[in-house]
Amino acid sequence: MKRTGEGRELVVGLDPARDWRLPLSWAADEAHRRRLVLHLVVAVPSQRDSHRAGGTLHQMAQRQAGEGALEEALNWARSRHPTLEATGDLQEGPPASVLRGLSQGARMLVLGSRHLSRTEEFLSAGALVVPVAAQAACPVVVVGDAEHVTQRPPYLVVGIDGSECSRAALTFAYEEADVRGAQLRAISVWQPPALRLHDAQAAPQSQGRMLDETTAGWPEKYPDVVLKHEVLVGHPVEELATAAEHALAVVVGRRGTGGYSGMHLGSVVHGLLHRAHCPVVTVPVV
Repeated sequence: MKRTGEGRELVVGLDPARDWRLPLSWAADEAHRRRLVLHLVVAVPSQRDSHRAGGTLHQMAQRQAGEGALEEALNWARSRHPTLEATGDLQEGPPASVLRGLSQGARMLVLGSRHLSRTEEFLSAGALVVPVAAQAACPVVVVGDAEHVTQRPPYLVVGIDGSECSRAALTFAYEEADVRGAQLRAISVWQPPALRLHDAQAAPQSQGRMLDETTAGWPEKYPDVVLKHEVLVGHPVEELATAAEHALAVVVGRRGTGGYSGMHLGSVVHGLLHRAHCPVVTVPVV
């Protein structure tokens, strides 16, 4: 079975100034399930940028805070899973650039979410979620809310629109459902146009055929994963977020590599990062 990524590392970007336990618990559990190396990273300004960060003393304080956070987080992860292979690394450079670089060889990358508004996210110099999710070379998991592990049976949601990137999302979602022993809900959303120029019945039926074609053959590859697929009518962000209200995660594909600010991430993915109340996984085409 071809895997989503070839790397053995699950990279976690840590922010020493914020509570990292929620994203780290997700990452540690996932690394344990998949037998991956958990690699924790804190990025601090480089020496040449220290004058812009408030001077050398400020940089030294950041390094000390980063080293302390790494040690605490590593001990915490190892106590959660004693057999887990975990490493930590303090790197110099802008956090978004550091993490994008590490994504080149990683199986996946995990970030916490600060639940910033879109305006705050665009203006914040420390915002990571959108630029990293837009440009990372591996799947990015944004953990802003806890997964719903009490839901029975557990399930994941994957958004399907027939594109190549949604097929990449389906590959990841099936793999994740298999390792989690979860069901999979493959969902296509039809948004009626403002002017009803299309047959109200024909469009959803066409979406249903696309969904059948996209998921064809997968149940044979993963016989233990129960697949349910459906066409919903409404706004894609709202419908996917509602469908994932009690999900372990919602998985969506990502088009392209994004722009400098990540504003080309895609309206659906971008919207889910703000709206969904479960971990959001964005998967690039590889």
